[in-house]
Amino acid sequence: MPIEGEYEPSTAAWVRDQVEDYERSGGTRATTLRDTGLPVVIITNRGARSGKLRKTPVMRVEHDGRYAAVASQGGAPTHPFWYYNFRAYPQVQLQDGPDKGEFAAREVTGDERAEWWKRAVAAYPPYAEYQERTSREIPVFVLEPADGA
Repeated sequence: MPIEGEYEPSTAAWVRDQVEDYERSGGTRATTLRDTGLPVVIITNRGARSGKLRKTPVMRVEHDGRYAAVASQGGAPTHPFWYYNFRAYPQVQLQDGPDKGEFAAREVTGDERAEWWKRAVAAYPPYAEYQERTSREIPVFVLEPADGA
């Protein structure tokens, strides 16, 4: 079921601009993180407190039709806001280039987290450095197609 509601753009100008360009182009522009050249996907989720729709570019970590969302926040001591949104409302929409789909997000732990963490670091090596910067274990969510495919 599509996520519907009022959209509230990010307060960060670069996030707002990237999401807008990504979506306006149908997923053909703004598909990499700033000037890194590394691919991103756009995740739409519901705000835990506001209930409004939020859209966030995250690194593209895909395996067999499932995706990882790594709550690194650059190694900050706190989780990004979207971490709490995913916990409160695990139904999300993900756009990977021109492809959009509905997904269910779940936080992974143990061996499953370790497996996805390796994939995430392979896709975006700075994640390893981010983990060294913080005392918290950086959470990893797996996003699985909502239709069970």
